[in-house]
Amino acid sequence: MTYIFHDDAGNKSLKIKADLFKYLVKVRRHVNGDKIDFRSRQKLSQLYTYEVVSVEPRSIELNLVSSSIKEVKSKKSLHIGWCLIDSKSIEKVLPSLCEVGVKKISFIYCDRSQKNFKVDFNRFERILEASMQQSGRSDYIEFNTYKDIKEFIIEFPDTKVFDFCDKILEDTVELKTVLIGCEGGFSSNERMVLSEQDTFRLDTAMILRSESAVIAVASKLLL
Repeated sequence: MTYIFHDDAGNKSLKIKADLFKYLVKVRRHVNGDKIDFRSRQKLSQLYTYEVVSVEPRSIELNLVSSSIKEVKSKKSLHIGWCLIDSKSIEKVLPSLCEVGVKKISFIYCDRSQKNFKVDFNRFERILEASMQQSGRSDYIEFNTYKDIKEFIIEFPDTKVFDFCDKILEDTVELKTVLIGCEGGFSSNERMVLSEQDTFRLDTAMILRSESAVIAVASKLLL
């Protein structure tokens, strides 16, 4: 991990027990004199560096040695409108979307989305935190939902649509907002709503699953 979340990060000293103690001492094998970086959820841009001053059988104590503003985020901004799929599939790719630098994901209830699919943003944030600590990213992906594609397009009229078409996404293009369908693609009614939007595809003959398309498009646009 490049840093660790702790609610008391910023205090002059930290005394850590339980699971985090086991991770730092038993897994990472930290000893006196080691430096460890922390961030607080309340002030993500601030990076706090602590030094290990005492390792006891059930706890580890650290003292603050420095504090600085250190933001780690993508140089580009990408908002993905994602027609809702199974949450389990979303959860599998969230860490990768976090690491490549996606700024925002809007989940849209589309005609071919199963209506029993629900999004648990609290769970998503816990998954993000594990990825952020590993990758060093210092801001969360923003999440929200829309009842249908029409509502989303009204709010984001410049959206570009990933779909079957002739136009291949170029390496140098910069898109701010993209829409990606769920399994089975867009319905005929949704295609009417999207008829005025610019479309694009990737340079592959393969048909991508929704989660594969999200990763591929985000990676091409941000990396």
